[in-house]
Amino acid sequence: MKKIGMYTARGIVSETETEAGTPQKITLFDGSFESAYRVVGFRIWASSYAGSSSPDCVGKLSKNELGVTSAANFMRADDDNQIAWAASAGSADGGLGFADPPVIDLDNLIVEDLYVYVRTTGTATDAINYIVEMEKYEITDWQGALTMARDKAQG
Repeated sequence: MKKIGMYTARGIVSETETEAGTPQKITLFDGSFESAYRVVGFRIWASSYAGSSSPDCVGKLSKNELGVTSAANFMRADDDNQIAWAASAGSADGGLGFADPPVIDLDNLIVEDLYVYVRTTGTATDAINYIVEMEKYEITDWQGALTMARDKAQG
């Protein structure tokens, strides 16, 4: 694998979207099996600052839309498609506190797309910010095809 660049994706997603099965999709697949991404950074935080009422939130990145989204099973290290987890404390805990560091499985490799899921102590419609930092790699076409096949088998 040869590193060929960096890529940053950022936006907002709500718990309502996550529970409805429509997490924020980050489109990475460019039609080629010869490029892939590795997540190296992931942060989330509430999009509004309302004094002491800013909510706590947790988020995860998954390589598919089939990740577990219920509160009881939201963060699962035994789900191979979940590759990163982050948390942020609301204002009541001292401001926009980012839990540091986020937990990232550095053995991740993404050929297709990435999905952002969130949960919050605020209302389910609260918009939660996210930022994902990735390294882009040049890979062989057989590595890309194998990675995609493995991801489908785990989903």
